[in-house]
Amino acid sequence: MRELISPGGTAVRLSALDNGHRAPQKILLGLVRLFTNTEPVDVVKVFMYRPEFFGKPFCDLAHVVLRGPSDWTVGERELFGAFTSKLNNCTF
Repeated sequence: MRELISPGGTAVRLSALDNGHRAPQKILLGLVRLFTNTEPVDVVKVFMYRPEFFGKPFCDLAHVVLRGPSDWTVGERELFGAFTSKLNNCTF
């Protein structure tokens, strides 16, 4: 289990991301574990924890940002996102 470090230096971790999902999400996360033989990444757990509150709206926004009208190509936008994630030590 990874933890986030707040600006004040304290660790932050929502235990709900490990055990607070509803039954359909628990099943899907279990299938991911079974077929990939790895733990689903935290961002997937966040999307699935309360999809109506965060997951769907955030995915819809990401789709607009990455696929909507822009002077930059989709590939350039994906590269910007990957580079920013790397700078933040994030897997995405």
